Amino acid sequence: MKKTKIHTIDSLSLEGIDQDAELIPLMTSEDEEEIAREDLPEIISILPLKNTVLFPGVVIPITAGRDTSIQLLNDANQNEKVVGVVSQKAEDIEDPTADDINKTGVVAKILRVLKMPDGNTTVILQGKKRFRIEEFIEEKPYFKARITEVPEKRPAKNNKEFLTIIESIKDLALQIIKESPNIPSEASFAIKNIESSSFLINFVSSNLNLSVTEKQKILEINKLKERALEALKFMNVEFQKLELRNDIQSKVQNDMSQQQREYFLHQQMKTIQEELGGVSHEDEIEEMVQRGKEKKWDESVKKHFDKELSKLRRMNPQVAEYSIQRNYLDLFLDLPWNKFSKDKFDLKRAKKILDRGHYGLDEVKKRIIEYLAVLKLRNDMKSPILCLFGPPGVGKTSLGKSVAEALGREYVRISLGGLRDEAEIRGHRKTYIGAMPGRIIQSLKKAGTSNPVFVLDEIDKLATGSQGDPSSALLEVLDPEQNSEFHDNFLEMGFDLSKVMFIATSNSMNTIQPALRDRMEIIPVTGYTIEEKVEIAKQHLLPKQLKEHGLESVHLKVGKKQLEKIVEGYTRESGVRGLEKQIAKMVRYAAKNIAMEEDYNIKISDKDVVEILGIPRLERDKYENNEVAGVVTGLAWTSVGGDILYIESILSKGKGNLSITGNLGKVMKESATIAMEYIKANSEELGIKPEIFEKYNVHIHVPEGATPKDGPSAGITMLTSLVSLFTQRKVKKSLAMTGEITLRGKVLPVGGIKEKILAAKRAHINEILLCEDNKRDIEEINQDYLKGLTFHYVKEMSDVLSIALTKTKVKNAKKLS
Repeated sequence: MKKTKIHTIDSLSLEGIDQDAELIPLMTSEDEEEIAREDLPEIISILPLKNTVLFPGVVIPITAGRDTSIQLLNDANQNEKVVGVVSQKAEDIEDPTADDINKTGVVAKILRVLKMPDGNTTVILQGKKRFRIEEFIEEKPYFKARITEVPEKRPAKNNKEFLTIIESIKDLALQIIKESPNIPSEASFAIKNIESSSFLINFVSSNLNLSVTEKQKILEINKLKERALEALKFMNVEFQKLELRNDIQSKVQNDMSQQQREYFLHQQMKTIQEELGGVSHEDEIEEMVQRGKEKKWDESVKKHFDKELSKLRRMNPQVAEYSIQRNYLDLFLDLPWNKFSKDKFDLKRAKKILDRGHYGLDEVKKRIIEYLAVLKLRNDMKSPILCLFGPPGVGKTSLGKSVAEALGREYVRISLGGLRDEAEIRGHRKTYIGAMPGRIIQSLKKAGTSNPVFVLDEIDKLATGSQGDPSSALLEVLDPEQNSEFHDNFLEMGFDLSKVMFIATSNSMNTIQPALRDRMEIIPVTGYTIEEKVEIAKQHLLPKQLKEHGLESVHLKVGKKQLEKIVEGYTRESGVRGLEKQIAKMVRYAAKNIAMEEDYNIKISDKDVVEILGIPRLERDKYENNEVAGVVTGLAWTSVGGDILYIESILSKGKGNLSITGNLGKVMKESATIAMEYIKANSEELGIKPEIFEKYNVHIHVPEGATPKDGPSAGITMLTSLVSLFTQRKVKKSLAMTGEITLRGKVLPVGGIKEKILAAKRAHINEILLCEDNKRDIEEINQDYLKGLTFHYVKEMSDVLSIALTKTKVKNAKKLS
């Protein structure tokens, strides 16, 4: 109940009221009967109250500040001395209209009007009878309305239940007065002396610590018994709060510990900061509540949030766990729960975006368009897990950005290279100081939607450390059957990743965990041909570098012929990263001359290319040793694309030993051993004398010994080299080969065909030997890029030798005996 003395006006402690003012007694039964006999006027002036409700029989002071209210009170005080008191529906309305006022109010008698020093008027009112506004007659200068009385439905005088409720109200009121230190003990005397049951109910309701809306609801209850029960209910709540408050205070020790002292000092400091413009903890929590109402949460998520928010309310703001809990709830509110960006299903537009950003890569673009087509038809398809596999510099990462633009989704990228902590994926448990969510959840927070295009860069370079295995943690992320409930340790509950489109990039498949590789759809992104590189340089790289260096296309022009010269003479890669560096060097040359106001050739010539970039370092005569027996050109696949390699073999007097050098792996050494044993077993068909194997040692070498080499694809190259050596027959010029061999002389297919073909074209090789089964790989390559190349498809080693070796022997051929 409010801190209010009950029995006199002066105990209301209003500033400006004479402390010796006349006492007004409590309402007696006779007063109540007299009021009941009074008739209500048909038309009455209406006084709207902002923040209080007047009840029948109750005496309250009202301070009037509005000009209209002051005029109304002055007019009424001079005439009939009665007004109709009605509460407003909202406190903040300064000039209420008829719709802003409640329809039920109380006719009040003006007991006294006082002029206050601040210019306002204070009036003492006593409630009489309830009424209902039927219609408003006037609105200016103040409201006048036609009213009708609202009679109370009283129970019978001997109604035991009602009398019990009245007794309960009295007892509870006395207990509240006793327990509350703010209410004087004299108030209990007043409560005991109230004779009228209706006045007791109204008096208690008027003094309850309730909102205007709640008091208005009590006033509008016609049945006195129901009004008494409603008042008793609110009194019980207030009494329980009072008991709880007193119980808490009784447990507080008189002597504060140092920690308590610091806490109160911090609280004072916080109050000072709030006065200076800071935000209190209560305001922060209220802000979180409001933000939570705007979220599209499932019931389970909402329940979890409410539970964690309640935990924050109970925490001491000074403890370390408070900041962790607050950060946790901030993350919870920042995450895009069930928030999706709308996909754009214009397939022609998507294809145009992909073609604009990337030249070539037809297979990848085809797969993206297929995905868009299915998504357009179903609209609920789980996003695929794509893995773009290929050498560096071919545009795998930037392709993810183009996919995001084509889909109209947000773009997120995470670099996984060197990651060795599982918590980077799954997050830390929030019981630790400094705990953070994993990078998956952090990136989703940054994206702001639950369906971004997510690029996991360098997935093949994940490491394993003492903090766990990140690649194993990714198994749940990249499994379409599991990632609808991805569990982050910090978040402590599942988050739906099924609508995220994951695109992983990798340079090698060998280092990816098999289970992880199985969850992804592998899309090879092979290297570019010379023609493709020239087009990429013309359409993308040169304009990009001109823009980055503050130049325009009129400042530097590089023709196709010059671009081709740069590609062939200054780069040796499958991608275009090295090519971009060379173009940047040419653009810097133009920028320097423009800045120094010196003349230069805007249209670059071949001579200018050599002058700017230096002498070509990669233009080599690939076949200067073709006149020597035992030298064969092979094709190899590396992590940076295709390359050519030489297999050299030589004979020396000895006992038939075989030695191999060139930093070769186990598989490649086995290929050399198989080739040697095949030759020994088929020496007569090959025209080689068997005794030679016992008189000569054979040494096989693969140049560039600093570079590790391994794999079975050099098998036919080694066998051809040895047969050429033993027979002293020439190897056909401008010929390269790749394929695995068996002891039976069969030629088996190998991988990386496109990269190997590109390497052959860079080396100006015209003829290529392949296994018959690799023919399908050649058919997948754009035929425009294969012009000038001749392919020989073989099944047996005898076919290889008949094509690769000429019938003429090399000059100064050794006579082996």
